[in-house]
Amino acid sequence: MDKVKRYLAAGAFVLIMVLIMIYASKDRPRYTMSEDSGTEYETARVLTLVEDKTVVDEQTENVKKGSTVLDIEILTGRYKGRRERVTNYYSALYNVDVAEGDTVSVRIDTTGVDQIDVSIYNYDRIPFFFGMIGAFLLVLLLIGGRQGLKAFGGLVFTVLCIVFILLPLALKGYETVPLTCFIILITSAACFYLIGGLQVKTVSAALGSFGGVVIAAVFGALAGRIGGVTVFQTDEAEALLLQASTFPMHLRGLLVSSVLIAAMGAVMDVAMTIASALDEIHRLGPKRSEKELFLSGMKIGRDAMGTMANTLVLAYVGSALNMLVLIYSYGVSFIQLVNTDFVAIELIRAVSGSIGIFATVPVVSGISAFLECKAAGKK
Repeated sequence: MDKVKRYLAAGAFVLIMVLIMIYASKDRPRYTMSEDSGTEYETARVLTLVEDKTVVDEQTENVKKGSTVLDIEILTGRYKGRRERVTNYYSALYNVDVAEGDTVSVRIDTTGVDQIDVSIYNYDRIPFFFGMIGAFLLVLLLIGGRQGLKAFGGLVFTVLCIVFILLPLALKGYETVPLTCFIILITSAACFYLIGGLQVKTVSAALGSFGGVVIAAVFGALAGRIGGVTVFQTDEAEALLLQASTFPMHLRGLLVSSVLIAAMGAVMDVAMTIASALDEIHRLGPKRSEKELFLSGMKIGRDAMGTMANTLVLAYVGSALNMLVLIYSYGVSFIQLVNTDFVAIELIRAVSGSIGIFATVPVVSGISAFLECKAAGKK
């Protein structure tokens, strides 16, 4: 009977989330085309290399420059089966080097009825995309077995919530920070449930994760206000402002939301580590008091805090490495460096996420100690 109730509860949760996704994605922006105009991106195959005018530029690390003339066949879309001759241009910044038999992504501009202009857009990375996902899933299955499959399911659920709930509702004018906190609570609870079922440790980990990201959100918002940093200082600000004239979205919360999403994985990792350890400690020593469990959780958390903070900060540094090399090459002064919008934004992201990790330790330790002792008291 308990198993039936769990299945019914899981089914009801899935149904509610699907309904939320349908509501959120209703009237989502869609790119429309007409018979005599529009731009689309499809897949094509290179049939023949007609002409090769490329040279190797030794001064730019042997990058090809010049152009090639290709005969291609469009494989997808409304012009499927059509053959076209295109010129593929090479430069240091645009270098799609393909040969006969390769598939490529092409841009098709319709300029009139049955009149098109085709150009090489990029490599066809669809097989690569699914291959990487398949390799990721395979490693999870080989190492984690059934638990690995559940972890993959939790990741898929998280991505679906971000794509089909957070993004469309943000466009509809919902405040992004509360919305992101809600999604983090739901997705972390679902991930922990898939991994460990409905247990004290999974409930503690989910609540602790939520508490950690809320603290990170508060600190990030305060730091942004004090430091004078908003989403309007990001590289995407101009494009977002143009879209804000079409959609009733609020832009100011996007920076904090990005901090929360980036820190979510590390926060969940710390929360589950502590909650699982305290659950095992309590199982082996059920006479331990709530205070003793809390102190044990703090000791475990302190060991994990350093590595998790390094993980988060180094992830930000790695993603911004190209820009850091560029800034370093200019030989800018310390005053100019620390007052750069880019540095301030990355600093807020790294420090806010790290504080979220640190705050998770006492939060999840306190929740786990309380719930473990309360559950034992009911037995």
